[in-house]
Amino acid sequence: MTATATEPSRGVATQDDRVATRPLAARLLSRPEVGSLIAAIVIFLLFMAVAEPFRNVANVGTILYGASTIGIMAVPVALLMIGGEFDLSAGVAVTTSGLSASLLAWNFGLNVWVGILLALAVSVAIGAFNGWLLLKTGLPSFLVTLGTFFILQGVNLGVTRLLTGNVASADISDMDGFASAQNIFGSEVTLGPVTLKITVLYWVLLTVIAAYVLLRTRAGNWVFAVGGDAAAARAVGVPVRATKIGLFVAVGFCAWLSGMHLLFQFNTVQSGEGVGKEFIFIIAAVIGGCLLTGGYGSVVGASLGALIFGMTQLGINYAGWNPDWFRTFLGVMLLLATLVNMYVKRRADLR
Repeated sequence: MTATATEPSRGVATQDDRVATRPLAARLLSRPEVGSLIAAIVIFLLFMAVAEPFRNVANVGTILYGASTIGIMAVPVALLMIGGEFDLSAGVAVTTSGLSASLLAWNFGLNVWVGILLALAVSVAIGAFNGWLLLKTGLPSFLVTLGTFFILQGVNLGVTRLLTGNVASADISDMDGFASAQNIFGSEVTLGPVTLKITVLYWVLLTVIAAYVLLRTRAGNWVFAVGGDAAAARAVGVPVRATKIGLFVAVGFCAWLSGMHLLFQFNTVQSGEGVGKEFIFIIAAVIGGCLLTGGYGSVVGASLGALIFGMTQLGINYAGWNPDWFRTFLGVMLLLATLVNMYVKRRADLR
């Protein structure tokens, strides 16, 4: 995977290229997800020791479900951060997707699947708009997506109240197509004592696909290149514009997938849902090894960061601790993860 002069479109060498020829131990310690892996093991052992319900195999499904609802969005957010950008609208975009499918189908009497497809178009359009506006204006993605965040938050609340007279969408469980759609987006499977939600499967598939694309394809090299130095990447033939817009569209697609689960898990969507979750997605990505400066990170690490959240959220309750401390945990983990990521990157660059 080392970039050469005969492959200008692959851009500059990525983090994976720079460690490819080092000894195995050095390569493992240079991986951006090493910190999140160690943290996940420590947290797992901690709650295994202090929380008896955490040791119950039947609760594995609950822990993985909590992790998967974060991980589905943490993976594309990590890709976007590696590409050097942020999306602060990711949390409310999930709600927008669920509301779009529900309100369009209910208000116009459509088959639920038509609402689902229209919601996909809306979600992808939001992502494409974020990317287009970023490149058109040259504004930081922080400001662009912060604006989108407030726009979507207002639209979610205003349109829902206008159409339903309430702050939640109507129950669509009796509409045509609901049962088949629920099998795709809200089903579960029981394996012995463990019940796994369909989101766990989607989370694993997204992680595998994203990791393969990032580390084994030319498009993955482009992501690292535009995040490391967009001007240099453009100079060697990397399609910077298409890459950045594509990353925002990926966030939009996963927001649609997450929004469909939200809708078909509960049959209705609260219009105020999703506010604040964008920070959880970003923190999961940072815990997983992504730097805020771009050009470095791991989607596997982001999924480990989501797993850490899943274990911690339930572990605190299982241990009988005050859940108010969870926000403190988020802040501490963000600071520690940033320091560890910088240390690991420095060591990787020196070797």
